[in-house]
Amino acid sequence: MNDLRLKAYLGAAAVFALDRLTKWLVELKVSFVDTFRVIPGFFDIVHSQNRGVAFGLFNDGASNWSTGLLSLFSLAAVLIIGALLWNPSRLDRLSLAGLSLILGGAAGNLFDRAVWGRVTDFLEFYVGEYHWPTFNVADSAIVIGSGLLLLELVRAKRQAANVP
Repeated sequence: MNDLRLKAYLGAAAVFALDRLTKWLVELKVSFVDTFRVIPGFFDIVHSQNRGVAFGLFNDGASNWSTGLLSLFSLAAVLIIGALLWNPSRLDRLSLAGLSLILGGAAGNLFDRAVWGRVTDFLEFYVGEYHWPTFNVADSAIVIGSGLLLLELVRAKRQAANVP
Protein backbone atom coordinates (compact mmCIF):
# COMPACT_ATOMS: atom_id res chain seq x y z
CA MET A 1 0.00 0.00 0.00
CA ASN A 2 2.76 2.46 0.85
CA ASP A 3 4.37 1.68 -2.51
CA LEU A 4 1.16 2.68 -4.35
CA ARG A 5 0.84 5.82 -2.23
CA LEU A 6 4.43 6.77 -3.01
CA LYS A 7 3.89 6.19 -6.74
CA ALA A 8 0.73 8.31 -6.70
CA TYR A 9 2.37 11.22 -4.90
CA LEU A 10 5.53 10.96 -7.01
CA GLY A 11 3.39 11.05 -10.13
CA ALA A 12 1.66 14.19 -8.90
CA ALA A 13 5.03 15.72 -7.98
CA ALA A 14 6.36 14.93 -11.47
CA VAL A 15 3.38 16.69 -13.08
CA PHE A 16 3.89 19.68 -10.76
CA ALA A 17 7.63 19.82 -11.59
CA LEU A 18 7.04 19.53 -15.35
CA ASP A 19 4.37 22.22 -15.15
CA ARG A 20 6.64 24.60 -13.21
CA LEU A 21 9.59 23.91 -15.54
CA THR A 22 7.61 24.57 -18.72
CA LYS A 23 6.00 27.74 -17.32
CA TRP A 24 9.38 29.00 -16.15
CA LEU A 25 10.90 28.40 -19.59
CA VAL A 26 8.05 30.20 -21.31
CA GLU A 27 8.23 33.13 -18.87
CA LEU A 28 12.00 33.33 -19.42
CA LYS A 29 12.24 32.79 -23.19
CA VAL A 30 8.91 33.83 -24.76
CA SER A 31 7.67 37.43 -24.76
CA PHE A 32 3.99 38.29 -24.96
CA VAL A 33 4.36 39.15 -28.65
CA ASP A 34 6.34 36.05 -29.67
CA THR A 35 4.75 33.13 -31.45
CA PHE A 36 6.76 29.96 -32.03
CA ARG A 37 5.17 27.87 -34.76
CA VAL A 38 5.57 24.20 -33.87
CA ILE A 39 3.11 22.79 -36.41
CA PRO A 40 2.10 25.57 -38.81
CA GLY A 41 -1.66 25.94 -39.03
CA PHE A 42 -2.24 23.78 -35.94
CA PHE A 43 0.04 24.32 -32.90
CA ASP A 44 2.03 27.29 -31.55
CA ILE A 45 3.89 28.15 -28.36
CA VAL A 46 2.82 31.58 -27.09
CA HIS A 47 2.96 33.41 -23.75
CA SER A 48 -0.28 34.48 -22.11
CA GLN A 49 -1.44 35.16 -18.58
CA ASN A 50 -4.71 33.82 -17.23
CA ARG A 51 -6.41 35.22 -14.13
CA GLY A 52 -9.54 33.12 -14.76
CA VAL A 53 -10.05 29.38 -14.63
CA ALA A 54 -8.78 26.66 -16.97
CA PHE A 55 -8.48 27.51 -20.66
CA GLY A 56 -8.89 31.24 -19.94
CA LEU A 57 -12.54 31.04 -18.92
CA PHE A 58 -13.62 34.17 -17.00
CA ASN A 59 -10.19 35.72 -17.62
CA ASP A 60 -11.62 39.11 -18.62
CA GLY A 61 -13.59 39.74 -15.45
CA ALA A 62 -11.15 38.26 -12.94
CA SER A 63 -10.70 40.41 -9.86
CA ASN A 64 -8.80 39.95 -6.61
CA TRP A 65 -11.77 38.30 -4.90
CA SER A 66 -12.36 35.88 -7.77
CA THR A 67 -8.64 34.97 -7.82
CA GLY A 68 -8.89 34.28 -4.09
CA LEU A 69 -12.03 32.22 -4.60
CA LEU A 70 -10.36 30.20 -7.38
CA SER A 71 -7.36 29.64 -5.12
CA LEU A 72 -9.65 28.45 -2.33
CA PHE A 73 -11.40 25.97 -4.63
CA SER A 74 -8.03 24.75 -5.94
CA LEU A 75 -6.74 24.30 -2.40
CA ALA A 76 -9.85 22.32 -1.48
CA ALA A 77 -9.35 20.10 -4.57
CA VAL A 78 -5.69 19.51 -3.69
CA LEU A 79 -6.56 18.58 -0.10
CA ILE A 80 -9.45 16.30 -1.04
CA ILE A 81 -7.53 14.50 -3.79
CA GLY A 82 -4.45 14.23 -1.57
CA ALA A 83 -6.64 12.58 1.06
CA LEU A 84 -8.16 10.18 -1.49
CA LEU A 85 -4.67 9.12 -2.57
CA TRP A 86 -3.64 8.47 1.04
CA ASN A 87 -5.39 5.09 0.93
CA PRO A 88 -4.64 3.92 -2.62
CA SER A 89 -5.63 0.29 -2.03
CA ARG A 90 -9.27 1.42 -2.31
CA LEU A 91 -8.66 2.75 -5.83
CA ASP A 92 -8.30 0.95 -9.14
CA ARG A 93 -5.34 1.66 -11.42
CA LEU A 94 -7.10 4.18 -13.71
CA SER A 95 -8.54 6.13 -10.79
CA LEU A 96 -5.16 6.22 -9.07
CA ALA A 97 -3.45 7.55 -12.20
CA GLY A 98 -6.26 10.01 -12.89
CA LEU A 99 -6.26 11.42 -9.37
CA SER A 100 -2.45 11.71 -9.42
CA LEU A 101 -2.60 13.72 -12.65
CA ILE A 102 -5.36 15.94 -11.29
CA LEU A 103 -3.48 16.50 -8.02
CA GLY A 104 -0.27 17.53 -9.81
CA GLY A 105 -2.13 19.82 -12.21
CA ALA A 106 -4.27 21.43 -9.53
CA ALA A 107 -1.20 21.99 -7.36
CA GLY A 108 0.66 23.57 -10.29
CA ASN A 109 -2.09 26.07 -11.05
CA LEU A 110 -2.72 26.71 -7.36
CA PHE A 111 0.96 27.56 -6.87
CA ASP A 112 0.84 30.11 -9.70
CA ARG A 113 -2.40 31.66 -8.55
CA ALA A 114 -1.25 31.89 -4.91
CA VAL A 115 2.20 33.31 -5.72
CA TRP A 116 1.50 35.55 -8.74
CA GLY A 117 -2.28 35.87 -8.86
CA ARG A 118 -2.32 34.42 -12.38
CA VAL A 119 -1.45 31.31 -14.37
CA THR A 120 0.90 31.20 -17.36
CA ASP A 121 -0.56 29.51 -20.45
CA PHE A 122 1.41 28.74 -23.58
CA LEU A 123 0.01 25.81 -25.60
CA GLU A 124 -2.16 27.10 -28.44
CA PHE A 125 -3.97 24.75 -30.82
CA TYR A 126 -6.01 26.00 -33.76
CA VAL A 127 -7.31 25.16 -37.21
CA GLY A 128 -7.66 28.14 -39.49
CA GLU A 129 -9.41 30.86 -37.52
CA TYR A 130 -10.76 28.44 -34.91
CA HIS A 131 -8.59 28.58 -31.78
CA TRP A 132 -8.81 26.39 -28.70
CA PRO A 133 -8.15 28.53 -25.59
CA THR A 134 -4.48 28.60 -24.65
CA PHE A 135 -3.56 26.19 -21.84
CA ASN A 136 -0.58 24.66 -20.00
CA VAL A 137 0.78 21.34 -18.72
CA ALA A 138 -1.27 21.53 -15.49
CA ASP A 139 -4.51 22.01 -17.46
CA SER A 140 -3.55 19.08 -19.70
CA ALA A 141 -2.92 16.84 -16.68
CA ILE A 142 -6.26 17.80 -15.13
CA VAL A 143 -8.15 17.04 -18.35
CA ILE A 144 -6.34 13.73 -18.94
CA GLY A 145 -6.83 12.73 -15.29
CA SER A 146 -10.53 13.57 -15.48
CA GLY A 147 -10.79 11.51 -18.66
CA LEU A 148 -9.21 8.52 -16.90
CA LEU A 149 -11.73 8.84 -14.06
CA LEU A 150 -14.62 9.00 -16.55
CA LEU A 151 -13.23 6.02 -18.42
CA GLU A 152 -13.13 4.05 -15.17
CA LEU A 153 -16.73 5.01 -14.39
CA VAL A 154 -17.91 3.82 -17.81
CA ARG A 155 -15.82 0.65 -17.61
CA ALA A 156 -17.18 -0.21 -14.14
CA LYS A 157 -20.78 0.14 -15.33
CA ARG A 158 -20.15 -2.08 -18.35
CA GLN A 159 -18.57 -4.78 -16.19
CA ALA A 160 -21.39 -4.61 -13.66
CA ALA A 161 -23.99 -4.88 -16.43
CA ASN A 162 -22.38 -8.08 -17.73
CA VAL A 163 -22.37 -9.80 -14.35
CA PRO A 164 -25.17 -12.41 -14.10
